[in-house]
Amino acid sequence: MCLRFVFLLITRVASRLRLSRREEAWQTAEILILRHQLAVVQRRQARRPTVSWADRALLAGLLGVIPKARRQGLRLLVTPDTIVRWHRDIVRRRWAARSIRGKTGRPATRRNIRALVLRLARENPEWGYLRIHGELAGLGVKIAPSTAWEILKTNGIDPAPRRTGPTWLQFLRSQAEAILACDFFTADLLDDTQAYVLAVVEHATRCIRILGVTLHPTGNGPPSKLAT
Repeated sequence: MCLRFVFLLITRVASRLRLSRREEAWQTAEILILRHQLAVVQRRQARRPTVSWADRALLAGLLGVIPKARRQGLRLLVTPDTIVRWHRDIVRRRWAARSIRGKTGRPATRRNIRALVLRLARENPEWGYLRIHGELAGLGVKIAPSTAWEILKTNGIDPAPRRTGPTWLQFLRSQAEAILACDFFTADLLDDTQAYVLAVVEHATRCIRILGVTLHPTGNGPPSKLAT
C-alpha cells in the first residue's frame, strides 16, 4: 500500500507539472531528477548503484514532463530509452494489476439464487434445468440455463428432465412387445435381378417378419410373384 501511494503521488505531481507547460516546470523536473540520481549514487553499495522499482517510477514520471529535445542533454545514470522502457513497464504492470483484481472469470452466483434453484428442483422432481430456468425468469431472476444446470449438477441432482421417471433401458424393456424395428433392403436373386424387401423385427421375440417383396419399388409395373 505504501509503494502504491508513493507511485500515485509521483504520477499526480508529474501530471501537474505537465499541465503547467512552463519553463520553470522543466527546470524543476530536471533538478528533481539530478537530486534523486545523486541520492542513488550516495547509497552504500558494494557495486554500481542499483536502481529500485521506486527509483524507476520517479525517474520515469519526471522524465515524461521534460521535452524530448532536452532529454538527450541530461546527465542520467541510464539512457533515456531505458527510462522510457521503465515507464512502459510501469504502465503495463498497472493495467495488468487492474485486470486481475478480484476473481477472474464469470462472477459467482449469489447464494439466494442457488438456494432458489435447489428448492425448485426438490419441490418439483419432474422439472429439468430448462423448466427451472423458465420459472426463475418469470420471477424476475435472470440467470443462464447453463448456470441452473451447473448448480443442480454440483449438488448431486440430475439436471435432465424426468428425474423420477424410468431410464431409457427400463422403458425399452417395458415396451419391448410393442416396439418394432423396420428395415428396407435388397436381395440378389438367381436370375441376376434384385428384389426389394420390407421387413420388421419384434424386439420382444427377436422374430423377423417379411412384410413384402417386390421387383419394382418405385414403378407401376406388374406385381411381383415374391410379394406377400
